[in-house]
Amino acid sequence: MASIATACRQSVRVARRQLRQNGVARAFHAAPASLAAHNFTMPALSPTMTEGNIASWKVKEGDSFVAGDVLLEIETDKAQMDVEAQDDGIMAKITQGDGAKGVAVGVRIAVVAEPGDDLSTLEIPPEESAPQPKAADSKSEDKPTPSSQAPKSSEATTKPSSSIPSTDGLGGKAQKQTYPLYPSVLHLLRENGLPKEEADKIPASGPNGRLLKGDVLAYLGRVEKSYPVEQSKRISVLGHLDLSNIKVVQPKKEPVLDKSAPAAEALPVEELDTEIAVPISLSAVLACQKRIQDSIGVFLPLSTFVARATELANDNLPRSRTAKPSADELFNAVLGLDKVAGTNSSRGRFVPQVTAFAPSSFRVTKPVASKAKPDVMDILSGKKTGTRAIKATSAVAGEGAIASVNVFSVSVPKGDERRAKVFLERVKSVLEVEPGRLVL
Repeated sequence: MASIATACRQSVRVARRQLRQNGVARAFHAAPASLAAHNFTMPALSPTMTEGNIASWKVKEGDSFVAGDVLLEIETDKAQMDVEAQDDGIMAKITQGDGAKGVAVGVRIAVVAEPGDDLSTLEIPPEESAPQPKAADSKSEDKPTPSSQAPKSSEATTKPSSSIPSTDGLGGKAQKQTYPLYPSVLHLLRENGLPKEEADKIPASGPNGRLLKGDVLAYLGRVEKSYPVEQSKRISVLGHLDLSNIKVVQPKKEPVLDKSAPAAEALPVEELDTEIAVPISLSAVLACQKRIQDSIGVFLPLSTFVARATELANDNLPRSRTAKPSADELFNAVLGLDKVAGTNSSRGRFVPQVTAFAPSSFRVTKPVASKAKPDVMDILSGKKTGTRAIKATSAVAGEGAIASVNVFSVSVPKGDERRAKVFLERVKSVLEVEPGRLVL
């Protein structure tokens, strides 16, 4: 049993040591405590990251940190990210300070120790060599053998050196870049070891003389030198709508009207308003007017009686068929309230026109005394001739007839005849039957 337990402990220690060694290789956490510090290298925060810049350190030398604390802030040409500690530890030494530029992935940027280590007696490990880029290997592999150097020497004399890019064959015009360079252009310049000032020597094919990524690639010889100019022309052509194949339609000729043809249909004539009239006697109003004046000494003119009768008659008239429904009425129709009793009425705005009857219609007949001519028989018999009454028509109108009977009329659109008749009947009822209501 003891041997089995010892074997288990050894296997666990080996597995733990292997995991921690993998962590050191990934540069995310330190190795186990062994009284020696461990290198903290530049991590690869993305699969395509090859180098980065150290914006700032969040911890100082000698500071302790725990898992999850932000150690430093790294920025690339695409993003700016924080690097967190994967294990507890102490920042023993910082080899790449704030603002370090172009630090390759795998290069030592700090030295970390385990919690509880004495930094004064701690052994600082040597810096490990960073992995060389594959470009260097490819250059060594592509070195020509002595046998192949001879035929290629003639080509070297005709082609310019790749280290000194040539602007021959490039379209566009080299000019000073007044606009900020695109991130892709800056990345290509930095990747190929070209200073930023080199951008002013590269012919630009972009809009307003702006340098594009294709211009840099053509300048470096990675694409054909005519490619940027061709693409710029292609984009400028496709960026405009070609209207050369569009034909303008000729305006249609209006048909000539034949004078001998019958005239066109006349425009529809607007329907005229209908006039509704009702005769109303004002005898009761005149009698009421006289009683008021005799009793309290106040004279009310006929216009007051007519105005008050009009005000009463305009209440709760049938709904007009020509009026458009209001918003409230439409909402009530949606709820079904338009079918409720009492909702099919509205207040009118009628003002009647008053016209008196013609005086000829009020002529009356009176007996007129006339002297009769003497008869022959009366003269022979000796009788006296007298006067006799003869009916005759007089042109004197009846007293008060014109003032007592009048015609009240209103003009309404077609379809509102019933509404107008109800109004006039109410006016007639009030003025002829109960004019006393109009006094109060």
